[in-house]
Amino acid sequence: MDEQTITLRTNDGINLHVYRWAPDDQPKAAVQVHHGLAEHAGRYRRLAEALTAAGYLVYAPDQRASGRSAAGDYGNWGPDGWAGWVDDYALLNARIRADNPQLDVALIGHSMGSFGAQQYLLEHSAEVASVVLIGTGDVVDLVPLLTAEGPADLSAFNASFEHRTGFEWLSRDEAEVDKYVADEASGWSAPLPADLKSLLHAAEPAALEGIREDLPILLLSGDRDPVGGDLGEGVERTAARYREAGLRDVIVKLYPEARHEVLNEINRDEVTADVVDFLDRTVGYPQQ
Repeated sequence: MDEQTITLRTNDGINLHVYRWAPDDQPKAAVQVHHGLAEHAGRYRRLAEALTAAGYLVYAPDQRASGRSAAGDYGNWGPDGWAGWVDDYALLNARIRADNPQLDVALIGHSMGSFGAQQYLLEHSAEVASVVLIGTGDVVDLVPLLTAEGPADLSAFNASFEHRTGFEWLSRDEAEVDKYVADEASGWSAPLPADLKSLLHAAEPAALEGIREDLPILLLSGDRDPVGGDLGEGVERTAARYREAGLRDVIVKLYPEARHEVLNEINRDEVTADVVDFLDRTVGYPQQ
């Protein structure tokens, strides 16, 4: 796997730092990966190794307020706030397609990255060939929690788990939780932008009708993930909205006992294989 970085200038003047991971041979498709809140794209290098080994070209930004793009000021959303977070998906997608006009582009979003993807798709579904939403859920449940006054308080997500670090809700793998806690670019807290409430549009039937009906969507979650609701109820509601809007290829897979970061769970090899299989079916051409 060849690793490079590029920088994109956002519409409101932020330097967005992007990893570009390339396979050794000619790629069969490109994959755009967006991380979640209070983390960064470097945590997805293991996923990129699996995707490049399967023949995919991967782009993953440190999103605004996060990682190297934050320049040490974690949680600074910039002048455009949440709208900027969503606009950055289109900015990167345009760069990927300009650099690789022969390739289809798949979109993967985890957690807050998946919620950004839900809103992005309302107007940009023609720009991607398939979508994977990981650690996702129902925006109707999430937005009131995250738009309360003060910094985003995620501690409630740990209420039903043992309290060793406060982040046990992320994974059953203690080593992965400890890596997250030790990472200064992860786990920060900050007020979220006021315009995050616009994410509620992603639950409106009229808005969802703008998504093209032939777009394949895979939703992956642990059934103990508090973001997805009790036994994945929020994930299922989100999938049902897509189906009701006419989308014909919407799949939900819930992993028993798994928590929020299924890509860092004890069954992560299974999850990664499911992602690769879905990409091979929807955008890739498996080697014969």
